[in-house]
Formats: sequence, C-alpha cells, structure tokens
Amino acid sequence: MRIDVITLFPELFSAHLVHGVTRRAFEPGRVDVHLWPLRDFGDPPHARVDDRPYGGGPGMVLLVEPLERALAAIRTARAEATPVPLVSFAPAGALLRQATVERFAASAGAILLCARYEGVDQRFVDAHVDLELSIGDYVLSGGELAALVLLDALARLQPGVLGDARSHQQDSFSAGLLDCPHFSRPERLADGTAVPEVLMSGNHAAIDAWRREQSLALTADRRPDLLARARAEGRLSAADEAWLARRPPAKL
Repeated sequence: MRIDVITLFPELFSAHLVHGVTRRAFEPGRVDVHLWPLRDFGDPPHARVDDRPYGGGPGMVLLVEPLERALAAIRTARAEATPVPLVSFAPAGALLRQATVERFAASAGAILLCARYEGVDQRFVDAHVDLELSIGDYVLSGGELAALVLLDALARLQPGVLGDARSHQQDSFSAGLLDCPHFSRPERLADGTAVPEVLMSGNHAAIDAWRREQSLALTADRRPDLLARARAEGRLSAADEAWLARRPPAKL
C-alpha cells in the first residue's frame, strides 16, 4: 500500500512514522508513505499557496493551481493504470469509521490532502477530490492530525504489525460493537477490587459469552446508535437479543 500526503507541514508526520507499534508498518514499507510539501508547488516568487477568500471574511484559502501541480506530480510518480482516490479532510466530510479504514487497508492506497486555514478552493474539491472525511464534530488547525489518525488505523490492520493477529478483530467497531472491558495482573488490588471470576475460570465458552455480553451492554449504554446499526445489519444473534432484553438497566 502506498499513501501520498499533500501537506504544508511534513515534519508533523516524522515522529509518528518511526515510533510505536505502527512503525512495523511504516519502516518496512507495508504502508509506504510519501510526503509532498505543498510549498514546493507554490507560485513564485515566494512559493505562495493561499490567498484571501472572495466575498471577504477571515482566513486564507488554499489555491487551485499549486494543488493541481502537486496532484499531477503524485499521479506521475505513482504511474498507475487505475488512479487511487484523493481524500481530503474537512469538517463537512463523512465521519471516518472502521469500515472505511478496512476498505482502504485492502486497497492500493490513497492520496491524502491536508487542508489548512479556511480550507480548499471549492473548484479543486469539485474537480479532483473523491472523498471528504471528518474524524469528529470539531475543527482542527489542519488536516495533518486527521491524516495521522487514518494512517495509524490503516497501519494496525497490516499483517505482522500487531503482536497477535486477532487483536484488531476484537477492537471496538470491528464487529459493529464497542469492545468489552479487559483486566490483567494482579488478580486483586489493594482496595479489594478483583478481576471478574469468569475470566479466571479457564472456561473459554463462558469467557467468550461474558465478553460478548459486556460488549453488548457497553454499546447499548454508551453508543445506542451503534447497537441499532448492528441490529439493522443482522449482526445480533437471537441469544444477543434475548440477553439485551433481560439485562439489568444501566447504572446512571
């Protein structure tokens, strides 16, 4: 997989690509990241890439021509028969979900545009952007953090990155629900709080059932929208529905 990133601040990516478990994806090139500084394609004599918006108002807008030059250079470098999608990060974009990450992880990659200031000239968006994404209902100073979120999520899904290949299969959202709680040593804390007995039982069927029930309960209490979607997609079994119907109400 190759990811090309158009950015005004390529230095923001450096640390993320060489630290943490995801470096196992970036360093050997499983996720091959190429950074394209937008100012390299700016208008002379000062490599200008932005200007004031028509109609007035605060802020600056990224210009069409530098973006088109950057995009053309990337397309030439990739030399692909089928171009990969150009993804821009914007508050108006579709919310990034695990299913979207999984689709990208199984693809040849993408070009990521990290907008800044008031955004991108809409004419460039209309002509070239295939998908706009948002990582939440808030505004960032630029798309770099959003691009890093997507890169991290993609890297975790690459073979050999996580210590156990089952880890991402049990993550929140992968099965349409939030993940269950997890516990480790010691078995009992100084205040007497203990690990749930079922996890110490060695009965793997009972452990799996407990984890499923906890996942259902957590999702029902904190993200009922996810539970409704999982139900609509047929992800809940008859046993799931029966347990939800008889479970005690959530503690407020």
